[in-house]
Amino acid sequence: MLREALSADADAIADHLTRQIQGHAPLHDAMRYAVDGGKRLRGFMVTETARLCGIDPVRALWPAAAIEAMHAYSLVHDDLPCIDNDATRRGRATVHVKWDEAMAVLVGDALQSLSFELALHPAGAPTEAARAELGLRLARAAGASGMVIGQASDIAAETAADPLTLDEISDLQAGKTGALFVWSATAGAIMAQDDPTPFEAYARDVGLAFQIQDDVIDVTGDSLSAGKAVGKDAAAGKATFVSLLGLEAARTRAAQLTEAACDTLASYGARADRLIALAHYIVARHH
Repeated sequence: MLREALSADADAIADHLTRQIQGHAPLHDAMRYAVDGGKRLRGFMVTETARLCGIDPVRALWPAAAIEAMHAYSLVHDDLPCIDNDATRRGRATVHVKWDEAMAVLVGDALQSLSFELALHPAGAPTEAARAELGLRLARAAGASGMVIGQASDIAAETAADPLTLDEISDLQAGKTGALFVWSATAGAIMAQDDPTPFEAYARDVGLAFQIQDDVIDVTGDSLSAGKAVGKDAAAGKATFVSLLGLEAARTRAAQLTEAACDTLASYGARADRLIALAHYIVARHH
């Protein structure tokens, strides 16, 4: 059930996104390239919480596309030589490799602007107040109190004299990964002007579980495919959840966070089944 729902929503979000990127200049081609692919987990959180809150699925596509544009911008900039210096993303060349670094910077800038345009579009949230709150929350989640500060802290950790503690790395990931998860999971409630509190708690736990599982995959994936004992971050001397907790304890912590996330949605009963399935999928994935 979850796989079919994820696939259907991912296709709808992708179609909506590409329709909004108008033009045939190299910039527009590169933007469409950057938003292509991925699981659309953040967009799915938007559409699924919108369903729970009684929002028209067509309206929900606007903020769902918005968060995917924001996520794509972050990946384009993260891949640049000045940050992660990655040559591939999702099995193909990164934007700065396929075009050049200047184009990658501009693509990221354009996608960030597009994200706000989509989040604030009149065809999305049904009231001006809801659209304004979506935009304000998106700015906070993506900026210097959310994703960007998390990324800055991650870069600083690479050259820090001492590895981060467990609390510090949890705080870092709450910005780098968790902030956009929280925006995504609360978007439906904001659109309906309902209480977003249960969805905030769900997203915080799911976001942290997501990052822990990423660290687990770094270890188990590399060790299985390339004979390495540790993933990229651990090899570089950066603290990860696995290096701090150990592999099995990290897996246990991710499972505990998943259960806590699911418990916050208990009042929604069977209507929350797909969000609960999503939380379990996040800690069971292998890539």
